[in-house]
Amino acid sequence: MSETSARLLNLLSLLQTPREWPGRELAERLRVTPRTIRRDIGRLRELGYPVHATMGADGGYRLAAGTAMPPLLLDDEEAVAIAVGLRSAAGHAIEGIEEASVRALAKLEQVLPARLRRRVGTLGTATVPMPAGDDPTVDPEHLTVLAAAVTNHERVRFRYRAGAGARSERLVEPHRLVAAGRRWYLVAYDNDREDWRIFRVDRLTEPFPTGVRTPPRTLPAADAAAYVRERMRGLHSSYRAVATVYAPAAAVSARLGGPAAGTVEPVDAGSCRVVSQPDSLERLAIRLALLGCEFTVHEPPELAAYLRALGGRATRAAEPDAGNERDTGVSGVSGPYAPTGAIADTAPDTAPKAVPRAAPQAAPGAADEEAGAV
Repeated sequence: MSETSARLLNLLSLLQTPREWPGRELAERLRVTPRTIRRDIGRLRELGYPVHATMGADGGYRLAAGTAMPPLLLDDEEAVAIAVGLRSAAGHAIEGIEEASVRALAKLEQVLPARLRRRVGTLGTATVPMPAGDDPTVDPEHLTVLAAAVTNHERVRFRYRAGAGARSERLVEPHRLVAAGRRWYLVAYDNDREDWRIFRVDRLTEPFPTGVRTPPRTLPAADAAAYVRERMRGLHSSYRAVATVYAPAAAVSARLGGPAAGTVEPVDAGSCRVVSQPDSLERLAIRLALLGCEFTVHEPPELAAYLRALGGRATRAAEPDAGNERDTGVSGVSGPYAPTGAIADTAPDTAPKAVPRAAPQAAPGAADEEAGAV
């Protein structure tokens, strides 16, 4: 490396410290003249680094935010800290930064010196995360291997355990990684089965890039997230709810969290009609109950019956001496449904003894051993 290039890197490293550097101090640290510092600042600006200068006795140079982030210089400790933080974020699918964490981790680990990769790996081996509840954890190394294969359009082999316990070896062309809740899914074209498949990343082991690159295939969906969503809906019973909510439409829309939860149409100044997206009875009931206002369910009747049973259990829990009967239904789809102060709905007074659940609709290509694992 030439003397000028080395000096520019040292100057950039100093400027990345969040402070303003007087030109004289920079010159002393780098053992050059203030004139040389001014020339080097000009070179950094030509390379895209937004170096701002302040005039006066207390003036100096500082690196400001620009329209694009130029390359950063990190010392060993900073690089290890960032890599460990990204591995933690990627392994636990933190909402909002999951995919970005994996992409950044893949880029960083690609350029980490061997000594730093060993340090990061040692920290990962010596620490054990404590997941929330029974959520599965994902090996960040698996994510980075798969992310690199997605970027390079490279075939990958791995061992896979399906939901029913069957084990197999797979050769796939990775398309995208999708974070859903606290789980990671790999959308890929299965070469042996000649069809698209979805794999839970926490159930695969020993991912190995083969070095064989292939042209990208066209996914039979708008995007990978939509493909995963549709396949998951095809494996589970879902319902669409229609209800009148007795609150202004704007307030209800804000509480629902946006169009993803359903559409809201005003009826009058104090009420609105809510049409939900397909979802499970449990999620629909909780979503409506958390609105914090009165509502009437119009469809489906299964949701009305579920709310009646749920309301009865909640009333008995709050007033244990109100009656001796207890609903022993596990999921709210069995047991007595007699109204006991439950939320009003339009279901018949005599509810069925059991709520029929729609038979799961298998999505195209879902009749595979890993389909039940989604």
